Amino acid sequence: MPRSLRLYITGVVTASALALGVATLVFPADQRIALDIPRISGLAATDQAALEMLLGLVFWTVVELVASALPVKLPHGTYQAVGLAPLVAAMTLGGPAVGGWVAAIGSTETREIRGGVPWYGTLVNHAGIVLPIVIGGMVRVAIASILSPGGETSVTVDFASSVAGAMVFFVLNTAIAGGVVALRTGQSIDAVLAGDSRDTAFNSIGLAPIGWLMAVVYSIQWWATLLFALPLYTTRMAARRFVEMREMFTQTIGALAAAVDKRDPYTARHSENVKKIAVDIGQVMHVSDSELEALEWGGLLHDVGKIGVPDDVLKKPERLTRAERMVMNSHPVLGAEIIAPVDKLAAELPIIRHHHEWYNGSGYPDRLIGDEIPKLARILHVADAFEAMTAARPYRMTPLSTEEALAELRKFAGVQFDPEVVDAFVKTDWVEGVPDAGRPDERRPIPLLAQAAAERAASGRADASISTATTATVKAE
Repeated sequence: MPRSLRLYITGVVTASALALGVATLVFPADQRIALDIPRISGLAATDQAALEMLLGLVFWTVVELVASALPVKLPHGTYQAVGLAPLVAAMTLGGPAVGGWVAAIGSTETREIRGGVPWYGTLVNHAGIVLPIVIGGMVRVAIASILSPGGETSVTVDFASSVAGAMVFFVLNTAIAGGVVALRTGQSIDAVLAGDSRDTAFNSIGLAPIGWLMAVVYSIQWWATLLFALPLYTTRMAARRFVEMREMFTQTIGALAAAVDKRDPYTARHSENVKKIAVDIGQVMHVSDSELEALEWGGLLHDVGKIGVPDDVLKKPERLTRAERMVMNSHPVLGAEIIAPVDKLAAELPIIRHHHEWYNGSGYPDRLIGDEIPKLARILHVADAFEAMTAARPYRMTPLSTEEALAELRKFAGVQFDPEVVDAFVKTDWVEGVPDAGRPDERRPIPLLAQAAAERAASGRADASISTATTATVKAE
């Protein structure tokens, strides 16, 4: 475990334990949490009240256990359950301490019971729920006290303060879980938070008023609270369907890219590798999460236009004629035309169309120059070139080494490639261990590179390699 992650987990768990202890001492359980049961003969009134309080705590803990049992895994590695609603209800009825204890016990889920999460992961997952709900409960008490200084809380104030407390919980819980995933996987926390909360935040926030309604119904007739199982289940299924649809969309794109690559045995997994390199460069350049997604899908689809290139041109090992070269160079435009009807891929269109533009304006199809070329297309161009240079091709059976390919990228930085993108690529793991990788000013000539460039020029191909042809409730995993 990285030291930064170990310190983070220790800090979150410690803060959570302290917050729960303080809340237990300062905020005694509110009587509203008591579960109304028939009077037990022979039992003192104080004991009856204590029993009802305990049963209320047990009731909400069980409800939270059920709501948290089967969370949905989101794309960037966090898990989301519908446990926010019962937590809001418990916090509203019993106060910060009750909400904290319900969270500590009730947020246990099946993968933790099965041993699918290490002990420290279980600790931080629970702490990442306990700490936010305790703080959210304190915020709720503070707002209610300010808006109702006399002590009598109206329905409006009760609702507003409960929802405000739930919002605090949502923000803190998402941030803590996102921090764990970011430190564990090396993703930026912005990417994790934006990626996993952007499309599901509305559903999550919508659980806050449901939780408040559960508390109101519980106060009237506790068993009627169980009727909320249906909306909670449909909310979970909506999140699950969203993830499934996204996975299916990504898998479909991947299958299409693989089908294009397999037309030529030399380009198997080319698009998949380009995607990975482009995303790594994007992370170094701190592009937004939506841009990373565009690089992911654009990387997979950048050569989809080769569907329209005949086999005798695509697989020809000899020099292409001028007419054949024009057909080959049309694939970015064909790819953009193929993808254009898919609204979901609008952000990928500029990547697909412009990934062969050169930084000095001598690329194709539109001869854009410098910053006129979309940033993501400039990133993909470097990724595409590196992957092509380090893989065998019919016109160059011996791939370049990583060091040789890196030297080519540096040599043509400012000519074919955006120098900023090349510098970012140098900081990725793809060039790890290459001598002088971190020194862009070190551009040593390698005789083999000149030979490789000559071979590519002789082939008449203007692919991605260097060529002299200048035509055209959230938990961490």
